[in-house]
Amino acid sequence: MRPIFKHISTAAACLAVAAFAHAAEPAMTVDYEATLMAAPSTGRFTPYMIGSWKNGLMNGRRGAMLDVAAEKKLDKSRRFSWAAGVELAADRTSASEYEHYDSEAAAWGAQSYRPAAFVVQQAYATVKYRQVFLTAGQKNPQSYLLNPLVSSGDPARSNNSRGLPGVEVGFLDFVDIPLTRGWVQIDGVISYNKFTDNGFRRDQFNCYNDLLATGMLYTYKRAHFRSNPSKPFSVTAGLQVGGLFGGETKWYDRGRLTREEKHGARLRDFIDMLVPMEGNGDAYYKGSSLGTIDLKMRYRLRSGAEISAYLLNPWEDGSGLGKFNGLDGLWGIAYHSPRRAIITEAAIEWLDFTNESGPIPWEPGDYPGTTQTNATSGGDNYFNNDMYGAYANYGMAIGTPFLKAPVYNTDGTPMFAHNIARGVHVAVAGAIGDDIDWRVMYSYQQAWGMGRLPSAHCYINNSAMAETAWRADRILKGLSLKMQVAFDAGSLRGNNFGAFLGVRYSGSLSIH
Repeated sequence: MRPIFKHISTAAACLAVAAFAHAAEPAMTVDYEATLMAAPSTGRFTPYMIGSWKNGLMNGRRGAMLDVAAEKKLDKSRRFSWAAGVELAADRTSASEYEHYDSEAAAWGAQSYRPAAFVVQQAYATVKYRQVFLTAGQKNPQSYLLNPLVSSGDPARSNNSRGLPGVEVGFLDFVDIPLTRGWVQIDGVISYNKFTDNGFRRDQFNCYNDLLATGMLYTYKRAHFRSNPSKPFSVTAGLQVGGLFGGETKWYDRGRLTREEKHGARLRDFIDMLVPMEGNGDAYYKGSSLGTIDLKMRYRLRSGAEISAYLLNPWEDGSGLGKFNGLDGLWGIAYHSPRRAIITEAAIEWLDFTNESGPIPWEPGDYPGTTQTNATSGGDNYFNNDMYGAYANYGMAIGTPFLKAPVYNTDGTPMFAHNIARGVHVAVAGAIGDDIDWRVMYSYQQAWGMGRLPSAHCYINNSAMAETAWRADRILKGLSLKMQVAFDAGSLRGNNFGAFLGVRYSGSLSIH
């Protein structure tokens, strides 16, 4: 870990510990839960809709896991408050095999990756003063604008992958901008984090073509403005920015190591990653920046239910920021009811990542003496980067799981191999009485390879999932059961069928 990252983490941890000492309360409530999970499958991996949206907990062909967690939540009614949480998982999941090239033997073989038997899924502390918070440690990420229960997932940051240890600071929620009388509010955060998946990256990479990036750092920023939420109609607009930097990259060509480069992780690099800036014309931009331009419109009905329409527009360079990439983005309409009913949540989304401007951008500076002086911004290659690799953690997409992530590439490709894709996602959730919740989801996808290596034909995928959850408080207070069945069908993800069963017990303790 680089010295500057150590200093930031240590300072944040000291602040959190100091807050604990000064926030003595006569009593505090600690929520706890323990979950036993099992997920058998007929394919090489758990079906897409079982393995996704679980913060990277389970995606192997067969697996069983015991997950325990405890959390002391923030008291938002107080000016000063603190929170802390820990989540531990004992995992027994089948190994995944990836193709691997042995340069010494000049032959192909296979190597296996099996998740660690014991995982620290979360361990964090948070302090807040008024509406500003600071979190240090590792915490599960969540989508900011979208409902994780029915959405396909935020392209910039979702609940699909495991969290990264680091430091995050920002607003707890939207706050009024002075002099606007509550008509305009602002919210935002900044975080710096450290990847810990070097072992997975080495085991999954085929060592033949492409690149191996290890030891990287990650940064995430967002800033959004919202009109008065107490009114029936409200608009939210803003920007999300994710970025990879630091670490080391090795490039391979036909099994030969052709280049190595170490990237900076000094204080200047942390500052430069705050706002993506253009380089000097002789090199890549610093880091790998990508994000979304977000727009969400919400209307509240007289019944209290809400209907939302939203667009999350992906960008990696000027073509995306200027909305020159056609209809690319996540377009959606969602419904939300505040009361338990047969239908409480619903969403239909159209996802399009097909206008990536082609594999060959044109920059006159790259061709001295050319008479073609106009520049062409393009070659976005969504969620992949020629210097830092895939926008993923332990092979799972940090953003939307809709695109087939590197963990599923059994040929050892470390990138999103099919990021030229489009499709539709539909989900409905509801409740039956006070004890039973249900949810169904379906997605259809067409894919044509990646931006730099398009495929000669179209790959198809159909995925569906049905879920039911039963709150068994009548048998034992705090007991609940969840069951999912799902399948994938098509040439993109293969034909898979699987199930998920979870038994959870939860409660709370009052500590004096």
